[in-house]
Amino acid sequence: MIHRFQAAAGLLLIAVATGCGGGDSGGPGGRRFLSLGTAPPGGAFFVVGGAIAETLNENAGEAGWDATAEATKGSQENIRRLASGELDLALANSAISYFAVRGEQGWDRPYPIRTVMTLAPNVAMFVAPAGAGVETIEDLKGRRVVVGPAGAGFEFFIRPLLAAHGVTYDDFTPLNGTQAAAVGMLGDGSAAAAFLGGAVPTSSITQACASQKIHFVPFGDDEMAELISTYLFFNAATIPAGTYRGQDEPFRGLDVGSMHLIASADADEDLIYELTKTVYENRDQVTAKHAAGKAINPRNVVRDTGTEFHPGAIRFYKEIGIWPEDE
Repeated sequence: MIHRFQAAAGLLLIAVATGCGGGDSGGPGGRRFLSLGTAPPGGAFFVVGGAIAETLNENAGEAGWDATAEATKGSQENIRRLASGELDLALANSAISYFAVRGEQGWDRPYPIRTVMTLAPNVAMFVAPAGAGVETIEDLKGRRVVVGPAGAGFEFFIRPLLAAHGVTYDDFTPLNGTQAAAVGMLGDGSAAAAFLGGAVPTSSITQACASQKIHFVPFGDDEMAELISTYLFFNAATIPAGTYRGQDEPFRGLDVGSMHLIASADADEDLIYELTKTVYENRDQVTAKHAAGKAINPRNVVRDTGTEFHPGAIRFYKEIGIWPEDE
């Protein structure tokens, strides 16, 4: 009993005294305040981030933390604020993180972030009204195409996806808009195609298919293989037949960058270990709040998307025997 008490007390001192990021340890009773960056309300990031924060708080025990999910502008802001110490944890799209840690594709420098766990896949594709003449990705040339909200970072995965098929942004007129707005533009003919997706089923695609017959623009087999081989954040993903109205066959698609939980590279190892352990061991509570919690499973949570894992997370995954041997 004495040893258990000493261990718990040691962990509390680590969480309060050393901590990570911008958390404040000055709360009542020495509670550690943790901020988890998500995204604007209305999307999966905001809800999943809230579910993770609630699960951490419901199982804080003697660790003494108090986690708050914070609405932000999304992945790019989250990565920058982790690096500056304004956030302790954050959600991000793994495609955006991939380039951020390398200082590529517009990032001004390599950003020191690490993966805590890989979460739900982001299964996305170009869709177009059936009969509109957009049968392949090459058919996007010369058309008006919705490529996502301005500043959301969709270009980090759309540009390499297009390039593999011999298409660039210069070949069509890119339009910015939310997924809900994109559905409206497909409906009134102001856009010939749109890039839609997320966790399956995706509400925007469900909505688009409810109002008209929609064609899922296929990826080329060789192009898919090239993308998966070149970029760790791309992964094969099949949408089962019948998922959407009028979708009679399985669609061989792509996870274009899974959601993942990230932390600063210099975040305290013991704290990240305890946070990882708490979320993983109580993943059913996350799932009860959002279906994306199902992705917190032994196979997916340790999947490499191109951003190095934090040592604290690795220690936990090795402890329970799910860390890949070749790592």
